[in-house]
Amino acid sequence: MEWIHDILFQPSVIQTVIVLAVVSAVGVYLGRIRIFGISLGVTFVFFAGIVASHFGVRVNSDMLAFAQNFGLIIFIYTLGLQVGPGFFSSFKKGGIKLNMLSLGVVFLGTLMALMMCRLTAIPLSDMMGLLSGAVTNTPMLGAAQQALMQVEPDNTEGVTHMALACAVTYPLGVIGVILAIIVLKAIFGIKGGKATAEENATKTYVAEFLVSNPAIFGKSIKEAMHMTDSHFVISRVWRAGKVCIPTSDTVLQKGDQLLVVSVKADVGKATALFGMQENEDWNKEGIDWNAIDSQLISRRILVTSNRINGVKLGSLRLRNLYGINITRVNRAGIDLLASPGLRLQVGDKLTIVGEANSVNNVGKILGDEAKRLNKPNLLAIFIGLATGVFIGAIPFSIPGMSTPVKLGIAGGPIIVGILMGAFGPRIHLTTYTTESANLMMREFGLVTYLAGLGLDSGEHFFETVIRPEGLVWVATGFALTIVPVLIIGWISGRFFKIDYAHNVGMLCGSMANPMALNYANTTVSGDEPSVSYATVYPLSIFVRVIIAQLILLIF
Repeated sequence: MEWIHDILFQPSVIQTVIVLAVVSAVGVYLGRIRIFGISLGVTFVFFAGIVASHFGVRVNSDMLAFAQNFGLIIFIYTLGLQVGPGFFSSFKKGGIKLNMLSLGVVFLGTLMALMMCRLTAIPLSDMMGLLSGAVTNTPMLGAAQQALMQVEPDNTEGVTHMALACAVTYPLGVIGVILAIIVLKAIFGIKGGKATAEENATKTYVAEFLVSNPAIFGKSIKEAMHMTDSHFVISRVWRAGKVCIPTSDTVLQKGDQLLVVSVKADVGKATALFGMQENEDWNKEGIDWNAIDSQLISRRILVTSNRINGVKLGSLRLRNLYGINITRVNRAGIDLLASPGLRLQVGDKLTIVGEANSVNNVGKILGDEAKRLNKPNLLAIFIGLATGVFIGAIPFSIPGMSTPVKLGIAGGPIIVGILMGAFGPRIHLTTYTTESANLMMREFGLVTYLAGLGLDSGEHFFETVIRPEGLVWVATGFALTIVPVLIIGWISGRFFKIDYAHNVGMLCGSMANPMALNYANTTVSGDEPSVSYATVYPLSIFVRVIIAQLILLIF
């Protein structure tokens, strides 16, 4: 039986893999436990590693460092891929306001942390660990640890203390945001507001218009569109009881009825152009579009052909060649207006109207093979990982700083991931992965990182917490969590008139706190908190990862 003891307790590659797997499995299982409806999720893996280390479990240090760093790289790169397609579009219209408010939470918390460093005896590196736990942001912790090792390569104790500080404040980070949500709910109540109206104004909207404007009688659709600065998609034309799919050369006549797809904010301009809006509501759920006309069908077709990836919709000339009309493009659950300048991406779902044969032919061009989307695009993954790590290792100088700055294994991959997700299709690089595949990679990377982090930092965890220093850490972390959230939450509701649902979603996103988001979603009937969370999450997590490194490098 000695060989069993050697496998389980003698540091080696096999023992490291077994310990990481067992710690991860135990942490994932315990993470399902809910106390008062609150669960720490996969973050429990961190504490499982701490407990294992506390009771004397030791593994090969080189293997542990590799597993921990590689897990962080995978997690943060795939996170960038996930948020990349919506990263830059999140700055449009109401998203700008929400992102600026979320940055207010980020910078206020960071300023508080720097001030507390001056007022207490807590070292800056420990304070960055406390802040990482208070805002439940493990990528920020990884970035801060990398920056500290860059400045002080031999300060392994500082890296360990940083992880301990994060572990102490992390649970309070989850609870603190939920408490802040409860307070904001009591202050403002649950009601709609201006943000909801702005959001609805940007959604695709279907309306029927009667051509009664003499200025467009006898003009082609192309000529009529030059008379407005907005873009509309004319899906169908009713003329003399018959329905047809219009092309840009179709001539408009008095009395034509047009089914138009636009955004709600442009309905007034469409009314001014065409003449009169009909009262029929074409936005109701459950409309059978195929039953509207017998000779035309409406189908959703998937873009799965790599040749179409990154191609502008207008350059395909599908309307003129096949007599069909593309009314919507659904990307990652968001309906986009089918404008000629829109670049298609693998995974897009196009709503196409036309004769059955024509629609089927267009489907062959676009791919429309759902099984192809299940095949992972590993080329983009490995290119992105290599590029991200390489860019993260490039030193660049900032005036006034003696030490060159590096983005590190946290900053480089997230930047490359965001850029690949947003612009990969433009260079015909397929970055699409199914939601389940992306989630699998993110969770695997995060769990591996957290297990390694817990094993690496858990030896002195409990003795640190029960000391007076540990109690100061707890109080400091709780203040870093709840004060910025309450202040910015009150300002956004009081002065910017952000309604409760969007407000709490923004706050959860700025704190990278999905556990608090789950609670927020139970307090409202709609998905507004999730929408706001997704709007601000990419920028806030990116800024936190970068700012943690800059603070340690500058101060």
